[in-house]
Amino acid sequence: MQVSACQARPVGTRGGGELTATLRRIERAAGALATASVARMDDTLPWFRALPADQRSWVMLVAQAGARSLVQWLQDGGGTADSTQEVSDEVFAAAPQALARSITLQQTVALIKVTIDVVEEQVSHLAAEGEEQQLREAVLRFSREIAFAAARVYARAAESRGAWDARLQALLVDALLRGDSPDVLASRAAALGWADAPPVAVAVGRSPGGEVSAVLHVVYRQARRIGVEVIGGVHGDRLVIVLGGAPDPLTATAKLLDAFGDGPVVVGPAVPSLDEATESARAALSGFRAAPAWPTAPRPVPAADLLPERALAGDAEARRRLRHDVYATLVRVGGELLGTLDAFLAAGGTLESAARALFVHPNTVRYRLRRIAEVTGFSPLSPRDAFALQVALTVGRLDPVPVTSTVPTQTLTPAARKTAQTDDDHRRSL
Repeated sequence: MQVSACQARPVGTRGGGELTATLRRIERAAGALATASVARMDDTLPWFRALPADQRSWVMLVAQAGARSLVQWLQDGGGTADSTQEVSDEVFAAAPQALARSITLQQTVALIKVTIDVVEEQVSHLAAEGEEQQLREAVLRFSREIAFAAARVYARAAESRGAWDARLQALLVDALLRGDSPDVLASRAAALGWADAPPVAVAVGRSPGGEVSAVLHVVYRQARRIGVEVIGGVHGDRLVIVLGGAPDPLTATAKLLDAFGDGPVVVGPAVPSLDEATESARAALSGFRAAPAWPTAPRPVPAADLLPERALAGDAEARRRLRHDVYATLVRVGGELLGTLDAFLAAGGTLESAARALFVHPNTVRYRLRRIAEVTGFSPLSPRDAFALQVALTVGRLDPVPVTSTVPTQTLTPAARKTAQTDDDHRRSL
């Protein structure tokens, strides 16, 4: 240990000869200096008084080791003006590593300052006659070196914790992509200190390349700026980000675009908690795979806006949603909406041609198209929505489901549920 090494070394060797008498005095006063320093900490630092007894005792041990380290440092020549001797980081080995997680670097610097202040006040009693100024200058240099030593200790602790956190985050993202159980997700998220602030959403895009730590550093830095919680991971060439606490995940992702590489960035649906984020991750990954089919897609783009591309790429969930939420809704609502949509699409989106094919007035076609938009959420007058409706009709007819009376209303859009309820009430009144 540092203490035994100090006690075993003869006083007055290598550069410390000029302070031989002073070194003996400091060695004898080491315990008293440590006690006085801790007492000063208790008087001047409110947060120190609030520490548990075991952590306060650890600080006492560090203070004692620091006093002995001053003697060792002076003996090794650190007291001379041209010396480059550094204080060993082992001065902090007297306390367990847990202390570095309980006391911040800023607080550690405050403790060092208090200790050095106490030593400086005692210079007149510690220094032999004529050595006061030399000891005072040596203490100033020692305080600088002990601060650097503390910074090295905290830097190593931060690197170790950062590497462990990166590993945990990679495991958590991997569990999300695999669809592991909520218990697995919860345990890994708890180890990372994830607050699980709702809503939670997953964004997927291409990684910019380079070191994973550097990529994630950009993600975390930008997330702190916008005040959202994030967990990130790089899987192959993909960067996967889990966002928490963002009222609008799409807007939050737009502010994180600098962290992604070129290409599409897809945001999955918002869910209440991390336990349900697998659904969002699946949708985002499916959308990312299908996004090249829509070259002009916005960046970022919601996974829900890629339903037709996802369905064509084989996403079963996208096919189900188009079949139930669009095709089944149109069949259930009735009122010539399905036939009107067929005629309108067949006419290339021309109202007059569709009206002639249906033998109705163009205003009737216009009204029915407006109803279609209300009950499905897709407007046939928009080229993009018309494409989604065309795919929905194709999927629904290839894989039909009984929709006349058995479609659960919870699978319909809010507008479709309202329309369906109105139709049911009308039928009951007949």
